[in-house]
Amino acid sequence: MCLLVTACEGDNALSLHWRMMRVLEPKKTYEYKYVGLVNFGRGLPHLAESGVRLTCKVKIFSASAQTFMLQVSDVAFEEFNGVPGKSAFVGALKLAARISAQLAKPFMFEYAGGHVGNIQAPAGTSDTMVNIVRGILGFFQLTVKTTQNLYTVEELGLHGLCQSHYAVEENAAKEMIITQVVDITVCKEKAVLYRGMATAVPDEVAKEKGESIMATVKYVHTVKPTAAGGVITKATALEHQHFTPFNVKGGSFKMLATKELVFISVTNTTAALTSGAMEPKGNIVYKFVNDQANLPIMMQNLDNPIPRIVELVKRLAANNIYQVDSESTEDVMRAYQLLRVVPFEGLDTMWKQFAGNAEHRRWFLNLVVEVNDARVLRFLEVRFKAGDLGSIEAWQTLVLAFNHLQVQPELIEMAKGFLTIPFSKSDQFVWHTVVLSYGSLVYKHCAYYTPCPVTAVQPLLDMALDGLARASEADMVLALKALGNAGHPASIKTILRFLPAVAANPVALPARVQSAAVQALRLIAARDPHTVQEIGLSLFLQRDVPAELRMQILVIIFQTKPPMGLVSLLTSHLMEETDLQVASFAYSYLKSSARSTASDNSYFVSEASTTCNMAVKILAPKFGRLSFRFSKAITMDWFSDEFLMGTATEFLMLKDKADIFPAEMTMKGKYYFIGRILQLLEFGIRPEGIKELFGTGIPGFTGDLGLTDLQAVLKVVSCWEKLPSDKPLMTVFSRASGQEWFFADLKKEVVQSLNKAFSPTAFKDSPILGIIDDLKKGYSSHMTKAFLIFETRYFQASTLGLPIEISKYYESVNAITANGKEAVISPPVTDHLGQLLTADISLETDGFIGSTKDLWMFHGINTELFQFGTELKTKAPTSIPWKFSAKMNIAEKKFELDFPPCRAPVELVSIKSDVYAVSRNIETPALAKMTPMMPNARDSNDEIVLNGSAIVKSEPQDNTFHFKWMCAESTVFGLGMCMESKLQRAYFQEEYPLYYFLGYTHLPIKPVEKIHLEVNAGPGRHPINARQLLETLRRLSKVSVVRRHLLCVGSHLPFRWPQILEASPEAVFNVRALAMGGIKPEGFDASLYYTPRAQLEDVQLIVSQTGEAANWKLCTNAVVEKANSLAKAHVRWGAECQSYSMSMQVGTSHQRGTRPALKATLSMTRIPWGGRSHRWILLVETKGRVFGLKAVLPDWARFPAQSGKPERCSAQGCQIGWEILGGKFGWEIVCVCVCVCVCVWEIFPPNQCFPPRLGGKH
Repeated sequence: MCLLVTACEGDNALSLHWRMMRVLEPKKTYEYKYVGLVNFGRGLPHLAESGVRLTCKVKIFSASAQTFMLQVSDVAFEEFNGVPGKSAFVGALKLAARISAQLAKPFMFEYAGGHVGNIQAPAGTSDTMVNIVRGILGFFQLTVKTTQNLYTVEELGLHGLCQSHYAVEENAAKEMIITQVVDITVCKEKAVLYRGMATAVPDEVAKEKGESIMATVKYVHTVKPTAAGGVITKATALEHQHFTPFNVKGGSFKMLATKELVFISVTNTTAALTSGAMEPKGNIVYKFVNDQANLPIMMQNLDNPIPRIVELVKRLAANNIYQVDSESTEDVMRAYQLLRVVPFEGLDTMWKQFAGNAEHRRWFLNLVVEVNDARVLRFLEVRFKAGDLGSIEAWQTLVLAFNHLQVQPELIEMAKGFLTIPFSKSDQFVWHTVVLSYGSLVYKHCAYYTPCPVTAVQPLLDMALDGLARASEADMVLALKALGNAGHPASIKTILRFLPAVAANPVALPARVQSAAVQALRLIAARDPHTVQEIGLSLFLQRDVPAELRMQILVIIFQTKPPMGLVSLLTSHLMEETDLQVASFAYSYLKSSARSTASDNSYFVSEASTTCNMAVKILAPKFGRLSFRFSKAITMDWFSDEFLMGTATEFLMLKDKADIFPAEMTMKGKYYFIGRILQLLEFGIRPEGIKELFGTGIPGFTGDLGLTDLQAVLKVVSCWEKLPSDKPLMTVFSRASGQEWFFADLKKEVVQSLNKAFSPTAFKDSPILGIIDDLKKGYSSHMTKAFLIFETRYFQASTLGLPIEISKYYESVNAITANGKEAVISPPVTDHLGQLLTADISLETDGFIGSTKDLWMFHGINTELFQFGTELKTKAPTSIPWKFSAKMNIAEKKFELDFPPCRAPVELVSIKSDVYAVSRNIETPALAKMTPMMPNARDSNDEIVLNGSAIVKSEPQDNTFHFKWMCAESTVFGLGMCMESKLQRAYFQEEYPLYYFLGYTHLPIKPVEKIHLEVNAGPGRHPINARQLLETLRRLSKVSVVRRHLLCVGSHLPFRWPQILEASPEAVFNVRALAMGGIKPEGFDASLYYTPRAQLEDVQLIVSQTGEAANWKLCTNAVVEKANSLAKAHVRWGAECQSYSMSMQVGTSHQRGTRPALKATLSMTRIPWGGRSHRWILLVETKGRVFGLKAVLPDWARFPAQSGKPERCSAQGCQIGWEILGGKFGWEIVCVCVCVCVCVWEIFPPNQCFPPRLGGKH
């Protein structure tokens, strides 16, 4: 073995030559002691950590001048799990023996010029053992220059092709001290591996603001000169890694790895070392083990998996037969792990065993999708060809299987086969899923293989061109959507053929085909931004292109991060824009994006911030006041530089001309986390047929929302049958992670079939009859769905040759159950469905809907032999059970509901979270250790460490906080709801935000007595319409009888209060909620009265408490004066509606030559005050009245209490008024009349709280 040394001859720097310092001589045997240690934790006192220590002896034999043999002996493997200073390393003897058996055979490696070359290992040696040997050999990977003390070189190492910074010095013993620091953040060929992140876009701007992962490696070698050269007497290495889901600047979890090589002896080699068959293993760079079964969050014996999978499937089906069993949801992950080691033949065997049982069949299909390699594709191919899957089973299974596949070239070829299987086209949704999922698979393939072969996307290109040749709108839309999922730059030429104004041979195509073609460019924008900019600019600048397409392409242009010149060009063009829909959309999009704080919109606040802000200012005078009658783009986001986390929501409304309905509406969300941009669910709707049906207006629609308007709308809707059959009424679509996975057309045939099925004259030909028969016999329905929402894994080499893994798993188990006893329908349905309207119907039902979501985050070492590190574990179950009986008569508008008492408290929502130091090894998987990182943290059962059958409890400390708040109870109904929170926090939680995730929160429902709910919506002389409900429930008030002046304007609104009707009106709606547990029913009674007149409409709502000595009432009255465009409301509550009161008046006016105005007044004449003295009062004074708001101070902020309170505020009412003016571009608030005074009467006496009059100034 030699060190590579450079020497200088003369003064010419170019006359360098290399000389070798030999540190290993031929026919010599060198013996070293090696110690490698790695631990994970916080590095703070009293916090738990986990780690391992590997100790052994290393012998190096010289086989030739440049070939050496390495042999390991005396292996000791020790584990640590606990608090440093209180716990110690514990030997894992069985695991040490297993490791020693593989390392005992000699390894061969080449060594020349100071660098390790090819490595060979005995046949059958695992890759994990070879990587450990790489960690030992890493000590000999160095370059020394004797002419320089400080220098930098780029060289291969365990972490890849990285820069190494060297420092060389000499100690007092004339030994060379060589310090090497490897910068593993800027490696050209870094030994890292990503999985499950193809659709998570890297957030480069967030990386500039901070990192979630940082690491450094330092080596120190001591070389003693000898007559023949030198010998390494000691070498040490130290590696630090900091990780946090947030910014490492604010605290992080830490990995500390150290290794040491100490010289023992050198002897003459007496005999040549013999070796058996060898296998090449590559160079010194770490090689990752491709084993998807090594889940870092659990370890189990994977031998003979099929019987255990069968047992797990049956157990999961039994435990979740009615509701989700939160305690068994982790069995889903165990089943995933076992399935990943089962061969295809085993999958097929288990399918035959489970296919006959509905529950077992469903669970097996839910689980098998996570096999994620060629076996699941082969399994589904056999199922498709045999046709033994239902359509719903097929598309649910296939969409998950395709999107969770590993990225391997051979899987693309296998997936192509599904495009030609006849079963794929047997159902529309299955065919959509096959094509869209194949496009998504191509996108992931291209994310890891560059350049991406055209052959991967060729089937989709052929499908699009074939649809164009046949003028098949459905095929063109589907193919273009799949091309949009694929995002392959080679598809641009084909996409152009579907776009207007840029196609070489333009073809008249439907609007939704052209829209799909524009959307097909959305993911290509990131891979070929310049080409997309050129296409987008050509489309946008041509005013004869439909407005919808121009707005869509504008969004895609800005996704390419255009230069300042292009933004200026667009701004200049918009100033001449004549289409207000396009102008409004472009302005609102620029304005929303310019204000964005999200990292992927930082383009607007960095290089081009001046240009974008100037664009908004230039466009604002012309387009800034366009109302929501025009197209809009709204973005709401938040991003924290400290947490490197944020969210964003975007809403786009694209309108064309003056149509009532927009051409398209979409809403999507994003999540920024750990240097990645996760695109959440996106929903969109294209009401194409409805848009055409309503056009630019509704004949006879007055905007009153009364019976006349309803009749006008129904008259237009009744013409839906005149729409062409080939045009859908609407199209809905959804995307996840930027990939479209579902779209469906609501066509005229569907509406016709629904209309026929629900027609009162229908009978035997209606599917409703079958539902009625099931209800009469009793029914039971149950559905469960378990799926892995995401599995993201990041691997990085460590200096010990062990893989550091950072992984996130998010799994969900969902269930819905509905049971019903035999329903009674009297008289029974014998001739037609219309008989249901007059029949008395009674039924009793119970059921459950809920889910349990499990989240794991792991930072540690994960191999097939052992795991240790830090693990965040969160469980969040949601449960909504129900049980009630119902009686109804639709014709008489009577409904009764009875809720029996709950037998036990129900937890609606529960969140439990904690961080653990974990240790597991394959020899004793049942003795896995999980110690809470904070020693005082406990779960709900006070059990924190499961060590075999022993439960270890922590010492109590005083940094545990238990809160109980937000309790609401009803003594009448015996109904209660409380949210309890128990939080374990350590010191430093403000500095290290990850600790905010610790603890758990419960939201339980207490037992309730029997509740009776009765609804009576008739009889009544007058039908209730939308206006009265809107005015009553939305306003919640009625105006005062005194006519008021608006402070700002001085104009008057006509005010005529209706006389009390001589005859009491009939209640058109009545609801009674009664608790039936006592001697006499107690509860509430609500009645709604409606009295219309020619120019006046009156609605009254009275809510009364029932029971002995009950006198509480809520009285609400709303009046609409049509002639004066005036609405007034008055609400009173308390004892016989006399205790408190508030009122509101809203009116509109529009005189010739003026802008329309909306004027409103809100008054509170009597409002409740609290009796506590530690309060703040915010006083808003207007027109001689005072408006009061109160807020309770926390205990730590209380001021010394003073006597008295502002009598003036409590004695008088309060009023606030405002005026809104309308015009061409919409509505704006032009005057708000308020005067503000803040009074804390604990400090100031009441007479000092009120300032003098402001003399009418506002």
